[in-house]
Amino acid sequence: MNEINAKYLWSCIQKAGDYLSDQLPSHPNHPKGRNAYAHVAICIKNKFNNSYKDIDDNQLNKVLDYIEFLKNNPQ
Repeated sequence: MNEINAKYLWSCIQKAGDYLSDQLPSHPNHPKGRNAYAHVAICIKNKFNNSYKDIDDNQLNKVLDYIEFLKNNPQ
């Protein structure tokens, strides 16, 4: 992903993390609470088999749609 898209995507991840903060269900592996920012980044990595920086520019809209899905479906 080019630098401009990577920066934009990171800001979207941060906004999604802000939105999901305190909305993620508790988990026994995270007794102090879950990190919403890490959750979004890990979900993207699992879905697209790459970190957000390494995803192809052509998939930017798919990643943005997936971030919206994550916001609407906190897990």
